[in-house]
Amino acid sequence: MSLVSEILLWLFVVNLGLATGAGLFETRIVLPQWFGRTAAGYEVNGEAMRALDTGRRFWGMVTTLPLTLLTLASLVAGWQAPPPLGPWWLAAALLTLLERLGTFAFFIPTALRLQRAAPGASPSRLIGWWLRLNYLRLALNLLAWLAALRAFSLLRAVG
Repeated sequence: MSLVSEILLWLFVVNLGLATGAGLFETRIVLPQWFGRTAAGYEVNGEAMRALDTGRRFWGMVTTLPLTLLTLASLVAGWQAPPPLGPWWLAAALLTLLERLGTFAFFIPTALRLQRAAPGASPSRLIGWWLRLNYLRLALNLLAWLAALRAFSLLRAVG
């Protein structure tokens, strides 16, 4: 196992842990500021979304570019790593790839759309989908992090 591969796995584990923790924080603290529940369903607070702007202020620096690049590199490195490390690393990378694809295909475009929603507009179904799928995204991050931690624990076994 090369030093570059070890550093890559270390960075992948740290970034996944940060993304998982930040995702939990955002779910519990930020999303209630963005999306309110009314008798008619959900409503968006576009002003709060624009004011917090977590996409550019935080996620862009933590996951959008860094985690995506680490995931792509981990797909290659996990594929080439010997057992028992390789399958765990590859599983972590594939789970993260699913999360990244969902983020780019749904969460980023939807956040931009909701930020631009007219005051009083209430895309309740879209917000409901966002909130439900966000739990799936968190689960993928957590499972990927656990698999990456397992791979990291096996580093010395393949020495």
